[in-house]
Amino acid sequence: MSSRELSTFELKSGAVDALHLIVKTADFGALSEELAARYASMPDFFSGDAVAIDLRRLDAAGPPLQDLVAQLVALRLSPIAVIASDAQAAWAADCGLARVADHERERRAPAGARTEAVEPPAEAAVPAETATPATSVAGSAATLIDKPLRSGQRAYAEGDLIVTALVSHGAEIIAGGNIHVYAPLRGRALAGIAGNPGARIFCTCMEPELISIAGIYRTVETALPADVQGKPAQVRLDGEKLIIEALQLR
Repeated sequence: MSSRELSTFELKSGAVDALHLIVKTADFGALSEELAARYASMPDFFSGDAVAIDLRRLDAAGPPLQDLVAQLVALRLSPIAVIASDAQAAWAADCGLARVADHERERRAPAGARTEAVEPPAEAAVPAETATPATSVAGSAATLIDKPLRSGQRAYAEGDLIVTALVSHGAEIIAGGNIHVYAPLRGRALAGIAGNPGARIFCTCMEPELISIAGIYRTVETALPADVQGKPAQVRLDGEKLIIEALQLR
């Protein structure tokens, strides 16, 4: 085949950003029950996010993957692959998803973060080249967003996420670490998404639609207490309970 550039497609190696469901038990009943208890009441929590099912903490076999995939789809996740060891390959293939082997999993995008912009009412993220740019803070794993996030936009950071502009209703900010918002927070904020219970959310004007740390979430249909509503506040996790406290900045 000629080496000339093709006009209709390109085939390149790359990395796909996705949530990782790390399966820790072969007991599907317990796993299904916990997933339902945590997320079934919020069908829009994931909004079609891609997810890879990580099986490497299990032995050669585990829960019925087809049933697990069906439940994830019911929760509005989009399963795209399983991450499995060589010993799990035959079993993992039964779910119909592509298998990502251990050595392939190591080919990750560099640590840092990315932002994705989604124009409503679309559910999926637009290509990276049209997304809102993010600037890494020198000497840290944090990511800085200095432009307002409109309804339907999403910002994601593997480490800490710092936002210095308005997070509008319908916008979403997600971080593996802490979230700092030096402006009104009116959308959704999800910190510690990789299961970090020590993550926190800090905000100078707390008016969120939803807050979450390490998968523990709270929707805010009614106003927060007067000492935190629209004021500087932080959110932290105490066991299985979210604590929202006023910040004394003066």
